[in-house]
Parts: sequence; structure tokens; C-alpha cells
Amino acid sequence: MEEKLWYKSYVPGVPRTIDFDQTTVSGGLARSAKRFPDQVALNYMGKRITYSELDAMVNRFAKALQSIGVGEGDKVAMILPNLPQVIVANMATFRIGGVVVMNNPLYTERELAYQLNDSDSKVAVTMSLLVPRVLKVMPETKIEKVIACNINDYLPFPKKQLFPLVRKDMYKKIETSDTVLDFNELMKSFGPEPVPDRGKWDELSTLLYTGGTTGVSKGVMLSHSNISCNVQQFAAWFPDLDDGGISIVGTFPIFHSAGFTAIQNFMTWKAWEHVMIPRPEPKAMVELLKKYKPMYLPGVPAIFVGLLNDPEFREMDLSFIDGFFSGAAPLAADTIKDLQDLTGATILEVYGLTETTPIITVTPWGGTIKPGTVGVPVSSTDIRIVDADTGTQEMPTGEVGEIIASGPQIMMGYYKKPAETAAVLRDGWVYTGDLGFFDEDGYLSVVDRKKDLVISSGYNVYPVEIDDVLFDHPKILEACTIGVPDSYRGESIKAFIVLKEGEVLEVDEVIAYCKEKLAPYKVPREVEFLDELPKTVVGKILRRELRDMELEKRQPE
Repeated sequence: MEEKLWYKSYVPGVPRTIDFDQTTVSGGLARSAKRFPDQVALNYMGKRITYSELDAMVNRFAKALQSIGVGEGDKVAMILPNLPQVIVANMATFRIGGVVVMNNPLYTERELAYQLNDSDSKVAVTMSLLVPRVLKVMPETKIEKVIACNINDYLPFPKKQLFPLVRKDMYKKIETSDTVLDFNELMKSFGPEPVPDRGKWDELSTLLYTGGTTGVSKGVMLSHSNISCNVQQFAAWFPDLDDGGISIVGTFPIFHSAGFTAIQNFMTWKAWEHVMIPRPEPKAMVELLKKYKPMYLPGVPAIFVGLLNDPEFREMDLSFIDGFFSGAAPLAADTIKDLQDLTGATILEVYGLTETTPIITVTPWGGTIKPGTVGVPVSSTDIRIVDADTGTQEMPTGEVGEIIASGPQIMMGYYKKPAETAAVLRDGWVYTGDLGFFDEDGYLSVVDRKKDLVISSGYNVYPVEIDDVLFDHPKILEACTIGVPDSYRGESIKAFIVLKEGEVLEVDEVIAYCKEKLAPYKVPREVEFLDELPKTVVGKILRRELRDMELEKRQPE
């Protein structure tokens, strides 16, 4: 990216480059525990764990892992939702020089077996409810031990005692053996004395698997320096926000790159309070907001849309919210306006990929908010827009091309996939597969995925642009458009729409609305109404799944 563009959107106090502190995130947690021992680290449904308590728990579990043979470089698979145990297990694994492997606990046996096998994981840490699933796939993997956690282990009284009775569907008594171990029993067996940090700056710390939105999931290799540098880049963006004393809702799953970096690692580094929520549904979010009044609320657009459609959220006094962070998909202008009108809070868009740890751009803190953009590059990060065909020609300001990025947060590569690594890592730049452009002020707009580009009658059509138009319709809750085969145009546009509760809309009305807002070649020629759209676990709409579903429907019988 041209230097002049970055400095046009310069944020006072934010350096263009950072002299990085070579402390691992586990070391950052230990430092936070010394500086702010009584500061709340985790608030799990009312159970508050301080930084000194969290660091002691990490030391105990680090010793437990070592006792069952986990050493430097060994892979420990985490198959957990947002519970205190996942943060303890991650930080303990970092501390002994092991490699954290994050897995989605909603995965089927087939998906889980693939990732456990592909990652060469030696130990799995999971919910007691999922132990049978892990044991079933163990013969296909290198897993030797399973450590089981209960959801209610860290609930406050009386929720902890009542949980097994009230939520029998979520509770399963752990039957231990030589293979299956109990998380709590392991913790009780070891003391809280400090464990030396064996994480080496440039060595592998984490395997984060891509979300599968563009094909087969791949293990993204992140070093200790990748994750620590990205945390420091994000921290530098807010020069006026002190360490300690700030609370954020952890809406992103920690097994996802956004939750892993911006929630777990960033918050322990800054000694902020992580208000945990295992399932961020609107009703649960509203109750949490009323009870704990967190200062910052991150989420994907679907979370904010869901909250804005909840009457109780709109009627609340939300003056305690200082800011919103949005990522994973563009935030519609109307959503930004509604949130600002309700709260007066700052709304920041964040952009990145699993391959970039993930943060590479953020809306300038205290600067101009431009709907439709994802901000400017964070410190020590360069971004260029290159032609989508060869990736060698830099595009002028305002013209669309592929987004490529360079910086200390760029992944080491894909685990055991050298060909796939070579395809996206070239001369220190990661080729994102996203299409976008810089405006005259240096703000980046992400137009679409290269693979989602539709060519209709020779014109390039970006589905996200049509999605945004549909999102603005007062009766539409969610929308996603794809290209479908068209014998005359090559491809034409089909829109999938979810209506707001109680609303009625006809296909002809949708098409007429789009004709007022879009050029003729961008107007959908087909519309299908659905009860819901397929999404990833963080709420990102799966355009590829809709495309696959549509192509299957069009296959001749």
C-alpha cells in the first residue's frame, strides 16, 4: 500500500511500524497476572476468575499435560466451545512448547477424524458429552489420551449443582480410564507454581483450520511470533485504552481465528475482562448485556442484525457500550446507523483471514467511519491491490483487484500442504483470494471472493453488492446471491432471501426493487425465499453451500 494512503488515515498515537515485544501470549498472561492479580480475567455465567487464579490454573494444567507425555512440538487438539477450560488448555499448551490444534465441537465424526488425523494430534481436550465421538474416531488418528471437561465445572453456585438436573441434554458423567482422564482431577494433582515458558518465538504454536467456505479445510500454521505480533498490532490501535479494567463480550468462538486472537489472546495480553458466552443468541446476549454491562461488543453482522430485531435490545439503556467490533462479512450501512443511533458508540470493522492470524485492517480508532469499508492496514502491515489474473500488476487507487498482504502476522504455511502453501504465499505476500480496492483516503473495501465473482453477459458482477442492496429492504432480514448457469448470458443472478418475522414479499417486488437500485445486468433473475441461510459457526453466510445446493437441484434426473 502506498505510504501516502496510510498517512491520510493516520490515527494519532498509532505507529506505522512496531518494535515488537518478543513475549509469547502465554508469557503475556503471566505478566498480566503479576500486574493485575485481582482483575477479573474470565466471567463465566457469573463465575469470576481473576488473572492470578487463571495463571495458576494454566500452570497446573501445563504440569498435567507434561505428566501424560506432552512435550515440545506435540499437538493437543481442543474440541471445546467457549468455556474457561479451553483458555486454560490453550495457554498451558503454549507454555510447555506444545502446539494447539483448534477444532469445531459441532463437527461430525467424519470432519473431526479428518482434522485430528491431518494435524497429528496426540491428546484431545473435549466436553464429556463429546467423549464417545472422539473415542469412536480414535483408531483413525494418533490420539492417545482424551481429557474430558464438564460444562458446569466452573459455573457459580447454585448453577453448578442444578445444571446436571436441568440440562440433562448437555451433561454426561465422565467415566475415567487409562485413556479418558478428568480435567478437574488432573488439575487437583498439581500445584500452581510457575512453569517456565518453553514457547519459542519463531516456532509453531497453533494449527487453526480454515473454515471450509472455499473448499477442503487446511491447517494454517501460526508461530508464537505470528499470534503475539498480531495481538500487539491490535493493541497499538487503541493507544488511549489502558491495560486492565475493560470488559468485552466473547461472542466469537475461540476455535475460530477471530475469537482466538481478538478475544482469548488480546484480552489476556491487555488484562481485560472476558465476559464469556457459549452460545451468542439474541435472547442470551440481551440478558448478559443487562446483567454485566460490558463496554465493548464484537460480533459478525448476523449477531447485530439479530439484536436489532429484538425489541428488548432496542428498548434497553445501552449507554454503557463504548464500541462495537464487526468482522467476517461487510456490515450494512443501515446496521451501522441503527447501532450508532441506539448507543452513540464507535463501530469498527475488522478484516483478515485465518492465514493472517487474522487481523490486517481496522477502521481508524477515533477516525472517520466509512460504511462499506474495512478500515486501513494495522501497524507493520502492507497491503497491495494487484490484478486478479496474474497477481503481478499493481492496480491504481479505486480499481478492483486481488488483495495481498505482508507483515509479521502472515502464516508460516499450510500444515503438510506445500503445493497449497506455494499457491498463496509468494515472496512474503499472502494472496487472500479476496477482491477489493483502496479509496483516495486509503480505506480498503472488500468487494467479494475471487471464486464468487459472477460474469454475466461479459460484465463482472460482485454478489456482495447485490446482497447489500437486498439487506437494505425493510422486509428482508438476510440475503445472499450467487451466479447460476444461463445459456444466453453465461451466468445470471439468483437471490436467496430470509424475510423478517411476519413479513410478506413477492418475487416480482424483489426484482422491481433491485431494478431501482442496480444496473440491469446485476438484477437477480431468480429469487428463492428460505427460512434460514447456511452459515459457519461464527455466522458467516456460506455462499458456496448455496451454490452447491443450487447446482445439485439443476442436475438432470
